[in-house]
Parts: sequence; structure tokens; C-alpha cells
Amino acid sequence: MKSSLKYYTKFIIVYVFFVFISCNSVKEVHFKTPVDTTNKPTNPQIKQTYSLEELGVYASNEFDGARLNGLVKENDSTVVVIINPENTPINNSAYYAFRTWSTSPKSLHFKFQYPEGYKHRYIPKLNIDGNWKRIDSTKVSKQDSIITVKLDLTNSPMIVAAQEIQSTTDVKKWYTSIANGREDIVKIKSSGKSTLGRNIPVLELSKGKGKNKDVVVLLTRQHPPEVTGYYAFQYFVETILNNSEISNNFLEKYKVLVFPVVNPDGVDLGNWRHNANGVDTNRDWSVYNQVEIQNITKYISKSIKKGKSKIMLGLDFHSTRYDVFYTNKIRKETTMPNFIDDWFESIEKNIPNYKVNEQPGNSNKPVSKGWFLYGHNAVGITYEIGDNTPKENIKLIGKVSATEMMEIMLNK
Repeated sequence: MKSSLKYYTKFIIVYVFFVFISCNSVKEVHFKTPVDTTNKPTNPQIKQTYSLEELGVYASNEFDGARLNGLVKENDSTVVVIINPENTPINNSAYYAFRTWSTSPKSLHFKFQYPEGYKHRYIPKLNIDGNWKRIDSTKVSKQDSIITVKLDLTNSPMIVAAQEIQSTTDVKKWYTSIANGREDIVKIKSSGKSTLGRNIPVLELSKGKGKNKDVVVLLTRQHPPEVTGYYAFQYFVETILNNSEISNNFLEKYKVLVFPVVNPDGVDLGNWRHNANGVDTNRDWSVYNQVEIQNITKYISKSIKKGKSKIMLGLDFHSTRYDVFYTNKIRKETTMPNFIDDWFESIEKNIPNYKVNEQPGNSNKPVSKGWFLYGHNAVGITYEIGDNTPKENIKLIGKVSATEMMEIMLNK
């Protein structure tokens, strides 16, 4: 009797263990070209205020989203700002952001210095008295690959940044504001913590009960500086929540999982591209070495299992040098074989003089759009907005693309 009880107890323990493991793990998705996403050594920037007392000039990286690794005097009219990435190898997309001021009003040239082999990408944006604006082109000069900008300094600090700062605090303000008064439709939750313990928020958008509702997944900020893609993401989400007839019908039929900051550590650390472990999270959608992707994929998988549903569409919002949609060529057996062609045609019809720039190609590396395709047989798209696409254009394409997505999926 005792041996039977002992055996039964062991059986229960083993059974519970395997149930726990199966409920808390995500199936690996294999890609043609694997990428090593184990942790890499990093060189964190030291948070400090740099002082050039003889010039009465100061620069600081003591805020979330900053990137400044040094400040040195070249001569009485020029200083050098030193900008280094979190680690290498890394994309040639140098990101910078710093606060600067002087003891008395003066014009000063700031020369950008990157490690050998890396070039200037972003036109400086200035935040003066809380307002962002793009620097006047007459204030920017280029000699060979060296960029110098002329700044008019005062004792009131200005921020000079590659893109407008959108820290995790700013992101939280946004998603809290869109949920305010809509708590019956927008549920703010957490998919877990990042490497450094920051929250990875997720919004669940749905009307009525969530069971048996197929799912749309929206992601952004895998790469910290890609703010224009984040703005398109904001307009896209806000359109889904605009209380129109199409919006209400869509949320009655579908559930939307919204991840507004996939890489919160990288965003607040002011990283060029990677997370706190020195890894590109958009190469980890296969074996889930990074906790951010572990948590997000677990959350998605548990949600569709609990809801007895499937993923229909995954959109991952990024930025690059121009507007482009990266798609998968495999479509015939996916959840919506005709969606991409129909969507792009509808977008072009509803935006005057707009031509969708599609670059189709099946995902060989473990990126999110490939995970949606190979892991869930769903439509996966990387939605890229140009670094310098005007805000009004971003807003228009964000709103129209969301509206046309809803229209097509409601008529499916």
C-alpha cells in the first residue's frame, strides 16, 4: 500500500511538472539562418554631466533615452561629442541624445564623433522649452563623413537627439491616456519584466467576451531609436479605438494584443539597437534566449490557448530610411492568403498619390514576421516608417492602414 502511494505521489509530481512546463513554454520556431542571441558583453554609458569650464559649456546624459559618451573641447568655437554604441557588431545607425547648456548665451559647433566605421544617420531634433523641432538645415555641415551642427546655447538646457525622445515613461503616459474611460475595452496588463526589471506592458483590446476571438498582434520598439514607427503604431492603435462603427464591429469580432515597448531597457538606456544584454531582440524569435521575447511569446501563446483562438495577423512597427512594408512571400496556406494584396490596394486607394513600397521575401533570420508565419501560419508584416517621414504623413498612413485592415478582416 505504501509503495503504491509512493508511486502515485511521484506520478502526480511528475505530471504536475510536465503540465507546468508545457503551459509555460513556447514551441521553438526554426529558421533557415539561425542567429546567436545569447548574451553579449556591453559597454554601458556612464551617466554624468560633462563640464567644459573654460567655455562655460555643459552636456548631460542623465535622463532616460540619452546617449552621450564624452565631451571634449576642440577649440574655442567647437566641441566634440563622443557617441559609442552599447556593443559591436551593430547596425550602422548611430543614435545620440544629450542635454546641453552654457553659462552665458553663445553659438557653438558640436562635432559628432563615432567609432571608426560608423556614420551619422539621424538629422538632429531639438527640444527647446518642451517643444520638439527639426534643426534648421543651415545649421548642419558635413566634411567627408564628419557632421557638425551649430547650436545657440543659453543657460536654459536644450535636448539634442537623433529622434524625439519617447522613453518608457512617455510610452506609459500614452497608453494610460488611451485606456482612460475605456476600461471595458482596453485592459492594461503586463507580459513580464525585462532583463533589468522594467515592465513589458501589453494592452488587450476587445469588446465583450474574449473567448473564440481570433487575434491580431501589434508590436513596436524592438529597436530603441525607431520612433517614427512607434508614432505610426500609436495612430494605428488609436484608430482601432476610435469608437466608429467599424472599430466597434472589429473589436466585437477580434481581440488585439498591443505591445507598445518590446525592449524597454534599450529604450531607456539610449541604445542604438540592442537590449541590456547586447542582443537584437528581433533576431530572437526562434529559441527565446532573451527574457523580453520569452515573456511576450509566452503571453501571446497563453492568450490564444485560453481563448481557443488563433493569430490572424502580426504587425511589427519599425523605422528605417524610407517607408517600406516587409512581407513574406508564403501566403497561400496562411490565415488570410489574400490579405496583403487587398490591404495594400485599399491603402493606395485611400491615400492620394501614395504608392505602397512592398519588399516581399520569406524570413530566413528569426524575426517576428517569420515567427508569425512559421510558428502560427499567420500573416506577418514588418511595418517600417522613414526616419524623416513628416508627422502628418505618419498620422495619415497609420489611420488609413488601420481602417482598411479592419474593413478587410470584417469582410473575411
